[in-house]
Amino acid sequence: MSPQPAPDGRITVAVITRDRPDTLLRTLDALAALPERPPVVVVDNGSDEATREVVRAHPAAVRLIRPGANTGAVGRNLAVREAATAYVAFSDDDSWWEPGSLRRAADLLDAYPRLGLVAARTLVGPDRTEDPLNAVLAASPLPFEPDLTGRPVLGFLACACVARRDAFLDAGGYHPLLFFGGEETLLAYDLAAGGWGVTYEPSLTARHAPEPGGREGRGHQVRRNEVLTLVLRRPLPVALRAGARLAASAVSGEPGARRALREVAVRLPAALARRRPLPARVERAARLLERTDPVTAERRPV
Repeated sequence: MSPQPAPDGRITVAVITRDRPDTLLRTLDALAALPERPPVVVVDNGSDEATREVVRAHPAAVRLIRPGANTGAVGRNLAVREAATAYVAFSDDDSWWEPGSLRRAADLLDAYPRLGLVAARTLVGPDRTEDPLNAVLAASPLPFEPDLTGRPVLGFLACACVARRDAFLDAGGYHPLLFFGGEETLLAYDLAAGGWGVTYEPSLTARHAPEPGGREGRGHQVRRNEVLTLVLRRPLPVALRAGARLAASAVSGEPGARRALREVAVRLPAALARRRPLPARVERAARLLERTDPVTAERRPV
């Protein structure tokens, strides 16, 4: 019998969960079986006791954080602060990593010191279907950079990426104003603004097994956060155009648009108070994405 590989001490997996003990157990089992044997930090976003029992009874070494409320995407920030490794990979309670991908991600982050976050190829469901975002990321028009690996992007899938812990914390992590729904774009902007590289690397593979129908109510959150992200970081005319499109959708009765518009209005004063426009080089990259596909650029996480 060949000896079991030594744990890779460079990387922690951060998992956020809420009221899905069965899928969380599947994720923890998959992570425990990885050859890298990473430590796992689980942030319980306000679940009942069933989730706590799953973590307590699991044979893998799992650190459980219970903030006492649903912190949304900010739960990932709590996990990163708890991690004691240089790099942090992210999973949700319905996603995990392919064997070897975490070790390769750590190797890449070792080799490219400016790489702040690397996005993986995502395979969905038991049939391992390509997530449509893979093709979008692979087709990013942003130019290659010699001190980075992979395709430069300004977005990623939150449950299929690996970050340099220092870069994530330097960028501030996920913004509390957004909660959930397309929250990745703002973090990508902030990483790039801090001089960190964000790239897509298809040699890394994450698995995603979402429940049919997914979480309810996410559609309006995505639309809300599209506008708020633009208010927080992009030129005001860009944000105003996005707000006008959302208002027109609300007037026409498009599902979820009125709720999204109301929630934008409630959060707008806080967004304006926290507004921090992007550096010129990052704004140019965002505009390049818009010129490449002006219809959908503001509604996709590239």
